[in-house]
Amino acid sequence: MQSLSLTSSFAVRKRFGSFFSYLRSSKRLVCVLLIMCLVPHWWLYADVSDKYRKLAKQAGTVYGAGAEKRILAWRKLIDDSRSLPIVDQLTQVNNFFNQMDFVDDMTLWGKEDYWATPIEFLGMQAGDCEDFTIAKYFTLRELGVPDEKLRLVYVKALKLNQHHMVLAYYHKPTSVPVLLDNLDKELKPASKRNDLLPIYSFNAENLWLSKEKGRGVLVGGSSRLSLWTDLNNRFNTMTN
Repeated sequence: MQSLSLTSSFAVRKRFGSFFSYLRSSKRLVCVLLIMCLVPHWWLYADVSDKYRKLAKQAGTVYGAGAEKRILAWRKLIDDSRSLPIVDQLTQVNNFFNQMDFVDDMTLWGKEDYWATPIEFLGMQAGDCEDFTIAKYFTLRELGVPDEKLRLVYVKALKLNQHHMVLAYYHKPTSVPVLLDNLDKELKPASKRNDLLPIYSFNAENLWLSKEKGRGVLVGGSSRLSLWTDLNNRFNTMTN
């Protein structure tokens, strides 16, 4: 991936974050795990908007009762994470979705390539790399992370010799992006991921072709990606 300088604040937090901060982060994740398995629906409903209560119930009807709890836990994660520092938000979101199972599109959807909405992904409790990345992207956007700081990056996973997708977070335009990934589940700067070869990246507005150095060459709008357009249309229909 691109090699630029990480901001010192992020690097310091990553290397020397306090033990108690780690414990707080770990406890939040454990709470989410317990939520998904043990707590009653009425408690999960407490901080969830009417829109997502309805969506969760609909998902429960389609995918089973576990789907309703997963979607409610997702909404609670968003509510509980709004005031966290960005490093903790990235960690919580990455860890939450990495609990889902990896299943290829043909097995799951009967299609060679299908980009699921977060509702579909959580409903099925499974998806492929694009689905993990898309769910993390939309969640961080809801948490207020600006679109210009995020990119969905299509790469080649060299060790697996196959295409893959990760989410990149840029603290500043000149930063090395931090990667959220379902293969290597630890947050790492792209400079530490020599196993990935970038091909192209995009966000809500733009599409870039990757190059050896820098953030890539802008080649147009992300609307050129038909799967991305279809995904957004379906998600907007679900949530509006």
